[in-house]
Amino acid sequence: MSPSSPDGLKVLLVEDQADIAANIWDFLERRGHEVDHCADGASGLERARNGDFDVIVLDLGLPRLDGLDLCKTLRDAGLGVPVLMLTARDTLDDKLRGYAHGADDYMVKPFAMRELEARIRVIHRGIAGPSRKAATDAPLTYDATTMTATREGKRVPLTRLQGRLLDLLLAEAPKIVAHERLLRAAWGAEAGDMAALHTQMYELRALLDKPFDTPLIRSVRGVGYRILPP
Repeated sequence: MSPSSPDGLKVLLVEDQADIAANIWDFLERRGHEVDHCADGASGLERARNGDFDVIVLDLGLPRLDGLDLCKTLRDAGLGVPVLMLTARDTLDDKLRGYAHGADDYMVKPFAMRELEARIRVIHRGIAGPSRKAATDAPLTYDATTMTATREGKRVPLTRLQGRLLDLLLAEAPKIVAHERLLRAAWGAEAGDMAALHTQMYELRALLDKPFDTPLIRSVRGVGYRILPP
């Protein structure tokens, strides 16, 4: 394993195709990242639970444990490490299923290595600063350092992607945040689409609104989303 650069990331690669894994590993290490590799889902899950990784690059069609189930298990356990899914499944339903299981981004094979690295850096990019609270005094906060939202005393672990969306909504509350701004905040200028955004917002509302009596996160049809006072 070659030395990582100061801005290199610690990446867990879970990929069963040896040639693809070798190409990704070689490229990322040459770019200064530290890479660990597992060739099946069960080993990848164990490594992800016990390792301190910045990003997980996860194939879907894995032996022993499917990538979707691996990702969902991580999210159910409250682990918010960013996950980039790799797959040959290229339909919209496949992508939405990946996001619904907790993925932060999704790339279809074949792909360019430079884009892969760019996507890895985008999903790793955190939002610095202290917890934010809506100016409307809504009982909802987000702590970017722990990737945890708190509502009415209940702590809710979020993925890094969900945290970016919530952080922006809280910063602008009660104003409407346009779809385009939310897309840029979540995926940067070159990635993400409207269907993926709506899927992530559905998951965020399921976590932060459905368990409570009053919904806070509202959709403004054709425009964006906002957080309103309870």
